[in-house]
Amino acid sequence: MSSLSLDAEALYAELLRRVRPLLAPETRLVGVVSCGRRLAERLHADLGLSGKAGAISSAMHRDDYARRGLAATEQTSLPFEVNGADILLLDDVLHTGRTVRAVINELFDYGRPARVRLAVLVDRSGRQLPIAADEAAARVALPAGDRLQLAQSEDGAFTFHIEKE
Repeated sequence: MSSLSLDAEALYAELLRRVRPLLAPETRLVGVVSCGRRLAERLHADLGLSGKAGAISSAMHRDDYARRGLAATEQTSLPFEVNGADILLLDDVLHTGRTVRAVINELFDYGRPARVRLAVLVDRSGRQLPIAADEAAARVALPAGDRLQLAQSEDGAFTFHIEKE
């Protein structure tokens, strides 16, 4: 276990503060399956938005699909019109950028949004693609072998765990 400690609830409060000014009437929240989906749902409720947040899976557009195959994961659910929408994509951790690339490809399978922005709890080191978060509650450098995992308790509280790979 790494000595770095991240207060996920404090980071969530910071992300909530940073996301609020990004919202317009046409903004739709979309969380990356699975931790980003939970983040989007909680933000959606805390921001008092109508309708439902969307969820988007990277499974069909991963660049390692041949190796991984189709994982038993939640599928994409976008309960709104994607064409012309202002999409705020949410995820827990931005690391290599490969998941974000995959979900953007998936999103465009559903239509052409007017704009796509990215907000994350943690932007960590190790980018492999030129992808950046518009908003991040924290930016940290972690060793390549460390994995940052978001968990959510039954009462909805978030926690981070750092695991060695």
